[in-house]
Amino acid sequence: MVNQIFNYFSQINKVPRPSKHEEAMIEFLKEFAKNNGLGCKVDAAGNVLISKPASPGCESKDGVVLQAHMDMVCEKLKDLAFDFMTMPIEAYEDGDWLRAKGTTLGADDGIGIAMAMAALTDESLKHGPLECLFTRDEETGLTGAFAIEPGFMTGKYLINLDSEDEGEIFVGCAGGANSDIKFTFEREAMPQGYIVLKVNFDKLKGGHSGDDINKNRANANKLLVRFLYNIWNKYDARLISISGGNLHNAIPRDAEATFAVPMAEKENVRVDFNVFAAEVADEFHVEERNIHCNLESDSANTSDAIDQKSARNIIWALQAVHNGVLEMNQDIKGLVETSSNLASIRTEDNSVKIVTSQRSSTASSLKNVCNTVAAAFQLAGAEVNVADGYPGWKPNMDSHLLKVATKTYRELFDKEPVVRAIHAGLECGLFSEKYPGMDMISVGPTLRGVHSPDECLLIPTVEMVWKHLVRILEEL
Repeated sequence: MVNQIFNYFSQINKVPRPSKHEEAMIEFLKEFAKNNGLGCKVDAAGNVLISKPASPGCESKDGVVLQAHMDMVCEKLKDLAFDFMTMPIEAYEDGDWLRAKGTTLGADDGIGIAMAMAALTDESLKHGPLECLFTRDEETGLTGAFAIEPGFMTGKYLINLDSEDEGEIFVGCAGGANSDIKFTFEREAMPQGYIVLKVNFDKLKGGHSGDDINKNRANANKLLVRFLYNIWNKYDARLISISGGNLHNAIPRDAEATFAVPMAEKENVRVDFNVFAAEVADEFHVEERNIHCNLESDSANTSDAIDQKSARNIIWALQAVHNGVLEMNQDIKGLVETSSNLASIRTEDNSVKIVTSQRSSTASSLKNVCNTVAAAFQLAGAEVNVADGYPGWKPNMDSHLLKVATKTYRELFDKEPVVRAIHAGLECGLFSEKYPGMDMISVGPTLRGVHSPDECLLIPTVEMVWKHLVRILEEL
């Protein structure tokens, strides 16, 4: 059956499924259900529920829901020509790892979908009534899970298949919210005798803005702003444009800005840049060995500059705003409690738009960090809109499902699983609001580099998770 899981995963990676564009994936799942004689329904939001009757003799058992999300994070190498809406993901084996050629692999959460499909078609499985829920738009707003109506699924237990560490059973997650910021400015003519320069930072690791936020990886947006802040404190500089990052839930891997300084200061700026680049390389010498920093003349750019007051406010606020871990959890060692990610910056005709994402396992701390971020930008005159966000998932250490999962894992692999919470967001928090009596855990094979082109799947762990899943279903 493991070969069949990878076969399903290969089929899934031929289906376009960027967040908010899961229409083809919905049709793929409906066709799968039809071809296998399975019950299928789709709600108003586009969530798909495929059901399979209980195995003979298990009709009286409690129902189980296997859950995965349909969408994927669409990140690619900066110079790669790739259209996620028309081109299939090209996966290849690299030893024990499955990777993609220059893009995200889509194992988050395509491998979860594939395992659910395998459970629906494996007639040797012993289980009670089985439902598989496939949700929309998990990565950019959890809108599918938000829209789930009570009664759409009927199982007593839910196993979320969206975790990224085999041998770990997740029983809780952080809540989160995004903050959208907008600076409005006027353009003004560039002074005579200025030279236009472009600075960029790229080839950073990036990664998941929740799960990787405590790994001391550089945020390209923050590096860029640190350099610009230093330049604005020394020279009569002019900002033309600034941009970096793509997704609210990914640590930015690249960022760039176009600015101008008096021609007489060009070499001094170059010296400052070389010093800064060396300092950054030393600061992140463990996690960011491949970091690339570049400063060059941009003679093709003759754009007018952002007005001086606005440019100063933008740079000062971006320098001041918090990024990274704010608090660690007091009860679970090593778990991040609260964090913020300066996710993306975009210059448009007369505005700079910024997105930040905040996460916390505690509602009051989430509100506090959102307010902290908002205040930094509001002081600089920006418009700030904090989205409603999504709730966290409070751990239940007395869970029957958790006890079964722990027992069966120990029996299968002769070792204890790690039971923990995660700083990333999972849909379980929303399910717990709509289905307060539902017993839930989250498991999955080992993934690394998610939300980046470095995403990879540890192949042997898929079989381990599958064996564990089979035993849990049998035990329940």
